[in-house]
Amino acid sequence: MNRVCLCLPTNRACPATIRAIHEEAAYAAGHFGADVQLLILDSCDDRTRAAHARVVAQLPTTAGVTVHHLGEEAQAGFLRRAIRRAGLPEPGRVLDLLLPAPVSYGSCTDRAFLLAAALGCRSVHRRDSDSTYQLRHGEKVFPVHHELPALGLRAADASAHVTVTDLDPAHTGRPVSLAGASFIGELSVDVGEIRRLDEGIYHDVVGLWAPAGCDPEARHRLVEESFTGAGTTPFTGDHSTLTLVDPMRVDMCNIALHHDVYERIPLPPATDTIGSDYFLTHLVHDATLPGVLHNRHIENFHTPERRTDAGFHAYQTRFVKFLLSMLHFHHVYDRMTAAGAALLDDRQRVRAEPVVAFLRESTALDRTENVWRLDRIDTAYRKLGGRYEEFAERLTHRRAELLDRARRDMDDFALLTEAWPALVDAARDTAPGSGAP
Repeated sequence: MNRVCLCLPTNRACPATIRAIHEEAAYAAGHFGADVQLLILDSCDDRTRAAHARVVAQLPTTAGVTVHHLGEEAQAGFLRRAIRRAGLPEPGRVLDLLLPAPVSYGSCTDRAFLLAAALGCRSVHRRDSDSTYQLRHGEKVFPVHHELPALGLRAADASAHVTVTDLDPAHTGRPVSLAGASFIGELSVDVGEIRRLDEGIYHDVVGLWAPAGCDPEARHRLVEESFTGAGTTPFTGDHSTLTLVDPMRVDMCNIALHHDVYERIPLPPATDTIGSDYFLTHLVHDATLPGVLHNRHIENFHTPERRTDAGFHAYQTRFVKFLLSMLHFHHVYDRMTAAGAALLDDRQRVRAEPVVAFLRESTALDRTENVWRLDRIDTAYRKLGGRYEEFAERLTHRRAELLDRARRDMDDFALLTEAWPALVDAARDTAPGSGAP
C-alpha cells in the first residue's frame, strides 16, 4: 500500500482547515487506496493547541487514515532522539535550525519531512492553514487527486495519468518527483496595500527580488506575475501537464514531493523569511526531474493578525529578509541551472554535494547589491508614509544585522544539508512520539 504523509503545519487557530484536510485524507484513502498519515504540526499557544486537539478527537474514524497531532514539545522530543541517534557534532545547533523560536517556513516543513521518514511515507503533501479548498458543484476540489496517481512513477509511465505531456524524451526515464498547483484569491505575499497606495512604488519594491542586473523588461514581467498565483478564475474542470514544472507556477500550500527529493536535500531553515520553503521546487526543475502541474488550485486568504501593527511589522521584516536572501539564492539557482542533470546520481536522485558547494560559494558574495536593496526599500517606504515610514525608520537601525543574517542563513542551510542524510537515516528508526499510535 502507498503510505503518504498529508501535512498541515500551523501556528494559528484553524479548526475548519483541520476538518477539511481530514476530508482530503479520506478522499485519498477511499479513491486511491492510500495509507494516509495525516500530520498536524501545531506550533500554537497552549489554548489554541488544546482546541485543535478537541477538533482532532472529534474527527470521524476513517479507514486508511491515521491522524498525528504533534505540538512543539512532542516535535522537539522526536528531533532530539533523531539528532542523538544521528551522532551529529553540533546537536544543539541542529535542533535550533529545525525548531527555532521565530517563524520558519522551511524548518516546519523539514520537520514534516523527518516525521514522514519516521512514519515510512513515500511522499509528503503539504497544505497551509491560511488557505482552503475550492468548491465545484458543492464538492471540495482536492489536489491529492492529481498528486497520487503519478508521483514516483517513471515519467514514461506517468503520462497515462495526465492530460498533456510536455517533456523532452531525454527526461521520460526519470521519476515524477513533484506534483503541484497554485492558488487563487489574495496575493500570496501581503503587499497588495502597497500596490493600492502607489503602483510605481509597488513595482520598485517587488522588482527587488530580481537579480540586480536584470533588464527592465524582464523585471517588469517578474513583478506582474509575482505572488499572483493562478489569478481569480475558479476551478471548472481538470487539466494536468507532465513537464519540468516552473517554480513560479506552484505554491507551497499545494504541493507534493517524492521522498527521493526531500530525503536528500532539506529546505532552508531561515527564520522570519517568506519564501524560504521554495528551494526544492527550483532544485527539481533545474535537475530536470519531471513533475505534474495541475489546476486544482487552493484558495488563499490573509489572516487578520497581518493587519495589526505588530503583524504588519513582523510580516514586512519577513518580506525584506526574503529580498535580501535573493542575492545568495540567485547565485545558487544559476549554478543549479548550469549543472542540470549533473545534479543527479546514477539512480536519478539529487546529489547533496554540489548543492552544498553552491551554498558555500554564495556566502562569499559581495553584499553591495543588498546594500542597494535596503536603500531602495528605505526610499520607497518613506514615500509611502504612515506605518511604512515608521517601518523604514526601524529598519535603519537593523541594516548591518540583516545583511549579516542573510549570509549566515546560507551557512545554516549548508550545515543542515550536510547533516541531512544522517538525520533522515536516524529518523527512520525513531518513534514519532506523543500523538502517534
